[in-house]
Amino acid sequence: MMVLTAALALADEGGLEELSMRAVARRLGVTPMALYRHVGDKGALLDGLVEVLLAELPMSGASAGWRGRLGDMAAGLRATARRHPSVFPLLLLRPAVTPGALRVRAVVDDALREAGLPESEVRRAERMITTFVIGFAASESGGRFSAGPAELDAEFAWAGDRLLEAVLGEAWGR
Repeated sequence: MMVLTAALALADEGGLEELSMRAVARRLGVTPMALYRHVGDKGALLDGLVEVLLAELPMSGASAGWRGRLGDMAAGLRATARRHPSVFPLLLLRPAVTPGALRVRAVVDDALREAGLPESEVRRAERMITTFVIGFAASESGGRFSAGPAELDAEFAWAGDRLLEAVLGEAWGR
């Protein structure tokens, strides 16, 4: 975990283009070869950063209901994007492949099933919803929108509701 913590700090400070195995090793005061016992290569390092970012998300319990769980995770993604704007685009660039990252995706899948989505549509819906949330959060943290926080919250809620209506159809129910 020290390797990923150092990598996240480096990327937060200088952007992903400054992130290298050599830079992480220098930050930790070890040789680059010492890192390879912990992460196999730069790709594994980046996958680990995806997991670290996703680990910051709140995982609401079943009592929150499917809407609550999805809403909490979406709010968490937006907050993570604001904390790590230089690193956050990794969520759009790299697949979720680590156990921790896959657990987050499973929570979204379970919420969609609970909402009544047929199993055959869960994977597609998860991709559509998470791509929207991650894209909005990346745009927001990157300064693409000129609106203030309250207006952005309202825009996000409106767009999220339209997306859930389209994906869930009658299961959406109000």
